Amino acid sequence: MKGLQAIQLTAAIPELHPHRCAAKESGECEGPTAGQLAFLLMGLGLMIVGAGGVRPCNLAFGVDQFNPKTEAGKRGIDSFFNWYFFTFTFAQMVSLTLIVYIQSNVSWAIGLGIPATLMFIACVVYFVGSKIYVKVKATGSPMTSVAQVIAVAIKKRKLKPVEQPWLSLFKYIPPKSINSKLPYTDQFRFLDKAAIVTPQDEIKGDGSPADPWRLCSLQQVEEVKCLFRVLPIWASQIMYCVTLVQLHTYAVFQAVQSDRRLGNSNFKIPAASYVVFMMLSLTIFIPVYDRAIVPFLRKIRGKEGAITILQRIGIGMFVSIFTMLVSGMVEQHRRSIALTKPTLGVVPRKGAISSMSASILIPQFILGGLTEAFASIGLIEFYYKQFPENMKSIGGSLFYCGLAGSNYFSSLLIFIIHRTTNRTATGNWLKEDLNKG
Repeated sequence: MKGLQAIQLTAAIPELHPHRCAAKESGECEGPTAGQLAFLLMGLGLMIVGAGGVRPCNLAFGVDQFNPKTEAGKRGIDSFFNWYFFTFTFAQMVSLTLIVYIQSNVSWAIGLGIPATLMFIACVVYFVGSKIYVKVKATGSPMTSVAQVIAVAIKKRKLKPVEQPWLSLFKYIPPKSINSKLPYTDQFRFLDKAAIVTPQDEIKGDGSPADPWRLCSLQQVEEVKCLFRVLPIWASQIMYCVTLVQLHTYAVFQAVQSDRRLGNSNFKIPAASYVVFMMLSLTIFIPVYDRAIVPFLRKIRGKEGAITILQRIGIGMFVSIFTMLVSGMVEQHRRSIALTKPTLGVVPRKGAISSMSASILIPQFILGGLTEAFASIGLIEFYYKQFPENMKSIGGSLFYCGLAGSNYFSSLLIFIIHRTTNRTATGNWLKEDLNKG
């Protein structure tokens, strides 16, 4: 909230932003001062810290309000992930349409003030309801426990594996622990060495290790195994989310060099606004999936989950393949029309505008929304259900870390394509002018 307020002030107070350009024709404008830039970066920094605290925890906090031991609670948790993503996407839609319009055509101060005001209202509502929330007490940082297990396993790497580890390994669960007891799993056995008791290890009277950096419990080891087990899925998420990154970048570039006129009018839909069709597809499909498809599958299959989480993720990733195929075919068609038929003008620094209607881009965005409805929501639910109670926030953060990783990976792919195709006879595949790519 403070970050949004700071950024809103940069637009509202003249001293906090550069002056208007005196002569637009010259193309030269006064840049921000060091103080103005520092204030803006402070606001962005506060937003980063706030988002880092909210996004990983709000999922875990929301699910804590349900009782997973009851059938109603289990169904509530399944629906919660769907409706969480629904509201998240709906808010993005409003931001990319109404808020952006106000910022561009009315006032930057008002456009930035609306999100700041909404965030203030959200904080008030959150704190007003604090007395009725189910609150799980914090039990320390789970990352410290992860570091301890890895460090101790490395120190004891030369020890021989014990027989019947489920009986021989050190077991200790703190009396006030909220975690469910994890059973022994026969995976990543090199981590088991962190729970092997040696003559040098001291144990206190209450059964806890005297030095947690020399001896870890079987429970701690199994918690780290939970993290290791999701890494392959997390790696596949990075590959899958490259599809979403491309829809937010090159698909928008396709729209820039297409006919964006609305019907026979002169009104042009902003190129970036076509992403809204992906969000619209997602927000329409989620209620249909949650209220119609899932109950129907439960009825005919006689299962509570309708389809498994991994099946849901797999369907989404499979649909993403067709999303990229459709995008490629549409681009081939758009480029062919731009090169063989009269164009509608030229975009500065881009190239000729194809006479192909940009509405042909909508199917790929609809498919993109369906991939998110299946894979993205499935991934969030999968991460959450793979971790014990004290590691739920890690599960919530993995999805957003995967999104960040996919952006970096997409940039790397584009960099490699630029470097390798620049030297070929045909030239760069990804030029600023898509018609020449």
